[in-house]
Amino acid sequence: MPIVRILLILLALASPAFAQDGVQDLAAARDAAKAFKVYVDGVAKKGERPDLTRPDIAALLGHVFDLDALAALPPEQGSDMGWLMDWTDVANQTHKLFIFYGAKPGPQPDLPALARNMTEYGDQYATAISFMIRGMAREAVASQMFWKGLPPEQRTRIREEGFAGFRKNSALYILTTVCAAIQGASKPANARLVAASLRDTRAVWADFLLPQDRARVIAELADLPRWAPDELARADLATFTAALRAVN
Repeated sequence: MPIVRILLILLALASPAFAQDGVQDLAAARDAAKAFKVYVDGVAKKGERPDLTRPDIAALLGHVFDLDALAALPPEQGSDMGWLMDWTDVANQTHKLFIFYGAKPGPQPDLPALARNMTEYGDQYATAISFMIRGMAREAVASQMFWKGLPPEQRTRIREEGFAGFRKNSALYILTTVCAAIQGASKPANARLVAASLRDTRAVWADFLLPQDRARVIAELADLPRWAPDELARADLATFTAALRAVN
């Protein structure tokens, strides 16, 4: 994407109209994600690698993984579910563009490509995962409020299965991202960023995870001193698991 086009998009995203609430934050994230995909596709056609430190590209990712905007949102409501799910989906699809960049298609993961991307784009990956964990925590709270607000006749089997699936998938996401983003982090700051997101959302996950999934997460993280290289990250993960253990 030509740099002038990117700058015009960034100028539009910086306007006050995109700084008020979650729906507008989502709109900004969508526009930035589209521009970022065009950039990545263009780089791929040239046989080059994305430069995520380029100021205009970093600014686009800043709108997608906007931790400050997420933190500034008002308390969750059940009606937030729609745009929250859309925002985390945009974030998820965007981070895949660089973490799987150049990976060969096939049934088995292209480990050399993933390792290179985890090293080169480790800062951006940690920010993305931190955003996803915090965004999904807000989804978890909003989904419970949404479910409790439904009249009995609208609590259909499909909705119930979808809610249970979200709870189960949340546990799986936490486990896989902890291993990838903390164990594989090349910088202590990145491990700490992800671990802090779990620490800060621990009360949500302690309440939201299904009992069997909560037990699995506790078991998987039991030997964290052996694979979490950073002391502060280990401390935050210990705080997280302690909150899960405290649930009756």
